[in-house]
Amino acid sequence: MTGAAPPPPAPPAPDRTPGGTGDPRAAGGLALGGTLMVVYGLFGVLQGIAAIANDEVYTSFGDYVFTFDLTAWGWIHLVVGVLVAAAGFGLFTGATWARVAGAFVVGLALIANFVWLPYQPFWSIIMIVTGLFVLWSVFNYRSSPTV
Repeated sequence: MTGAAPPPPAPPAPDRTPGGTGDPRAAGGLALGGTLMVVYGLFGVLQGIAAIANDEVYTSFGDYVFTFDLTAWGWIHLVVGVLVAAAGFGLFTGATWARVAGAFVVGLALIANFVWLPYQPFWSIIMIVTGLFVLWSVFNYRSSPTV
């Protein structure tokens, strides 16, 4: 009488230690989120510099409730852009503080770009969609799989 074939070996157990590698797709999403935050921040800085350097670069499309001088908008975009880029660089370390700070400053950037809609509607929409994707990637990152 012949015996049955032994079962195939079990796959290796996932790394569940704190700070473990976790799902590589999630780590890739965090790297993409960090990269997008750096680019998003640099675009915000350039947007701010353009508004500060020359008030005639942007024009408003009609009246809007939130009206600031374009120089003030330039400083807002410049400061928020620097903060977003700095938090994006922090995301590359995988630190929790960088995820929290990144979510906060990207939220500020989303609000700034929403209020910026009358000056640059198409660019603001592109920045808002990119910011939402960055928030999604930051919030969906898990350093190790849950049990």
